[in-house]
Amino acid sequence: MSENKIITRQKMTFVIYNFIAFTLIFSIFGLIIFSQMKLTLYSKTDVDLFSFKRNIEQQGLPPLQKRTYGPPDERQRGPLPFMPNPRITILTWNQNGELINTEGNIGYYGDIFSDLALAPTDPPTTIVIDGQYHFRSLTLPDPDPQDEIATIQLLVNVDGEQNVIHNFQTILIICSVLFILLSLAASFILSRQTMKPIIRSWNKQVEFVENASHELRTPLTIIQNKVELLLTTPFEKIMDKFESIALILSETRRLSKLTTDLLTLARADSSETQLVMQSVELDPFVREVCEPYIELAQSQSKHLWVEAQSGATIQADKSRIHQLLVILLDNAIKYTGKNDSILVKTSADDHFVHCEISDTGIGISEEGLQQIFDRFYREDKARSREKGGAGLGLSIAQWIVNSHHGTIKALHNQPKGTIIRIKLPK
Repeated sequence: MSENKIITRQKMTFVIYNFIAFTLIFSIFGLIIFSQMKLTLYSKTDVDLFSFKRNIEQQGLPPLQKRTYGPPDERQRGPLPFMPNPRITILTWNQNGELINTEGNIGYYGDIFSDLALAPTDPPTTIVIDGQYHFRSLTLPDPDPQDEIATIQLLVNVDGEQNVIHNFQTILIICSVLFILLSLAASFILSRQTMKPIIRSWNKQVEFVENASHELRTPLTIIQNKVELLLTTPFEKIMDKFESIALILSETRRLSKLTTDLLTLARADSSETQLVMQSVELDPFVREVCEPYIELAQSQSKHLWVEAQSGATIQADKSRIHQLLVILLDNAIKYTGKNDSILVKTSADDHFVHCEISDTGIGISEEGLQQIFDRFYREDKARSREKGGAGLGLSIAQWIVNSHHGTIKALHNQPKGTIIRIKLPK
């Protein structure tokens, strides 16, 4: 399967997962809002129904409702035992499930209750009468067993609340559809953003493998050819094959260094390498590391001097800082010529220490400044191969600085050369 197909398939997988997640979130959120709104709208109505029910159970039905089924002159009149709620309609039913009161306070509803069948509704339940009127209904047995009444039904018209619920439901459905469509677009955007670091890592990994394979293949090929050549003359003396043996040894050392660097970077990527932090007096440490390079520079007619004036002590991994300085000093020695200068300088402020290695060597191009810390990057590949470099040293240097929560950058040195500037926290 090609790289593009793998990336496309993974991107579509992210789109589907994000879309499902957004849809579930919007659906659950909408259901919660709708149910809470509906519960809130009906809560006052249900409280009124239960309050009226308790009054009936304690004091009985108001007299007007108890005799609305008899002749008008026999209806009981008089003061009510409690104040009725004008929103509540009272229906009374006999033992046969027949509606008894057809007059009185239900008269303004006309005959809409004539076809109503008695059904227990406790707790309160929404019922629809005549296909258009919505009521919250609550039933209870008549507390006075001597009456013809067997069941009392309390009704509250909730057409207003039902209209609000219907409108809110319509708005919620429309908004949910819009949000789901927006979530689909957001899923594409998020999947593309999510894939960017993956694609970048993929490309870096492919490039790393290709470059590593190339760098490893070259010394291995040289070693193999020279060894095969030695095998063709088994009776020759070592003195006669000195150049071939020296080249094999040189390439073996180069191969060993390359594999060590690759292993260091691989461990850095996997966060396996742990730093051993300790107090390091920066100035004496820098002078100690630079001492052999001063002699090496003198032997090559170059000038290297140290201005260590920070007076600072830092918490750092001593071996890694040593490795960092060695990498930078090696590069400075390699890419400077006769009579060129190399300056190692340290300083400090309230929160950071600064270390700067500047040279007057061949320098680096503007494009190179942007890529100098990339793995296997070399400004001049032919010259770098002659110098024995593989383009991994500065990548390791950057990892060491970053692991110490510092920064490293490369600058042009005027009028020529390069400056490597490091900043580390105290």
